[in-house]
Amino acid sequence: MKKYLVIGNPIDHSLSPKLHNFWIKQNNIDAIYNKKKLNNDEIENLIFDIRENKISGINVTVPFKNKVIPFLDELSLGAKQTQSVNTIFMKDNKVIGDNTDIGGFESAIKKLDFDLSKKTAFILGAGGVVPSIIYALLKMGVSKILISNRTETKTENIKKLFNNIQIVSWGEIPEFDIIINGTSVGLDNNDQIGLDFSKVGKDKLFYDVIYNPNQTNFLKTAKQLGNKFENGKLMFIFQALLSFKLWHNLEPEVNDKTIKLLDV
Repeated sequence: MKKYLVIGNPIDHSLSPKLHNFWIKQNNIDAIYNKKKLNNDEIENLIFDIRENKISGINVTVPFKNKVIPFLDELSLGAKQTQSVNTIFMKDNKVIGDNTDIGGFESAIKKLDFDLSKKTAFILGAGGVVPSIIYALLKMGVSKILISNRTETKTENIKKLFNNIQIVSWGEIPEFDIIINGTSVGLDNNDQIGLDFSKVGKDKLFYDVIYNPNQTNFLKTAKQLGNKFENGKLMFIFQALLSFKLWHNLEPEVNDKTIKLLDV
């Protein structure tokens, strides 16, 4: 039986095992997918287990998306440019790091039928998934990307990867067509971003990468203001689909049953 894992810290909130084990059973694959809370000093041994074929694949979540990179042999183009890895596997006796968050976000936005070409995107946060979102936004043809984070040094680090983004001071709300919450603020139902969106106008898309809970306070604000809003559930499903495809060489089905599976 093949073994797969998602690693992170914290990890309790992750629904990856629920989704992957559903697809594994659906496709009669002899495998199991679990979650593991990890510490920094355990990364090297875990990658060694991949080399020894004790583990067949790993998904990586916060805070390890760039911390795993020194232990890998090769990175996909997207993983290299974002310096972010969320999927690990063996190929040709090498441990490969890939980034399916990019394709996951792109597929989720396309599913919403929201045309981003020549639009302005405003990103809150500078953590794990943000470089992947920037990479995907550029692929989709946005004209301008603005980014804001409480700790500005983190946005400066992202600007080293993407020098065409513009940094906005925290608290300032510029003109935008889509605003993306790339922070972890919202994982707790009581979390508040603490920004004033009352003057942003209509026909904006508020997007939150968080999918659990289903509707963060950030999205509730968008709803109250009469704007479009979407959580990260579809992004989560599509990034998982791309990981599944890399590991098992088949594409699982995404339908209403798959989406409802993640309702919590």
